Amino acid sequence: MTWTGYKVHLTETCEANALHVITHVETTEAAVSDVDMTEPIHQALAAHQLLPDEHVVDAGYVDAELIVQSRQDFNIELMGPVRPDVSWQAQHEQAYDISQFTIDWKGKCATCPQGKQSSSWTPYLDPWENEVIRVKWRHKDCGPCDHRSWCTTAKTAPRHMTIRPEPQHMALQRTRQQQTTPEWKSRYDVRAGIEGTLSQGLRCFGLRQCRYIGLAKTRLQHVATAAAMNIDRLAAWLDGRPHAKARTSRFAALAS
Repeated sequence: MTWTGYKVHLTETCEANALHVITHVETTEAAVSDVDMTEPIHQALAAHQLLPDEHVVDAGYVDAELIVQSRQDFNIELMGPVRPDVSWQAQHEQAYDISQFTIDWKGKCATCPQGKQSSSWTPYLDPWENEVIRVKWRHKDCGPCDHRSWCTTAKTAPRHMTIRPEPQHMALQRTRQQQTTPEWKSRYDVRAGIEGTLSQGLRCFGLRQCRYIGLAKTRLQHVATAAAMNIDRLAAWLDGRPHAKARTSRFAALAS
């Protein structure tokens, strides 16, 4: 029903054979969406010349627009899983999902898998103020089509679909394809390190509990906590202690 309290966003380095340090801390009210914080975090990192070449993030910090903007504005590869195509067409092997349509961006039309071109191309803003394009086909093309049941469940209406502008659409389709590959999954495994950082903050440094009330004081505590964690990590690094490895739960150990 409601969110109470605050949320902390941590950014850290993740080189395999180097000291892992927290480079940025952002504190927000609990109800602030993660995706709204990706650009402010990049701006803060840029202000201190700490921008990475690759920023590996949770799914909550990624959308098609941010993938494009991160590359354009900060020269960052924003790496994280995007939302899959949830349309019914994408759930059936024979059905025609968006990826099977050929889009002519300059000509502002799309061609279906049966070779029929769209009849309308309408840019507009969706309820969340995102730029999208509605594409429709003609009744005379969709009505008698032998593969209509693979394309739409409408009884009489022709196929229509909503797509993002070209840069976002291409980024979305590319990421959806990449994130199914073993290579992408192997690269993304490094993000598990930040989960260990949060666990360390909660278990060893009291990150979950605030001593004072208010966003400003809570942020100060989060920054101080991150600084303490960095000092602890530096001491461990100088002492020659290796990075901790992920623990295997007792339940998971039964399967091995």
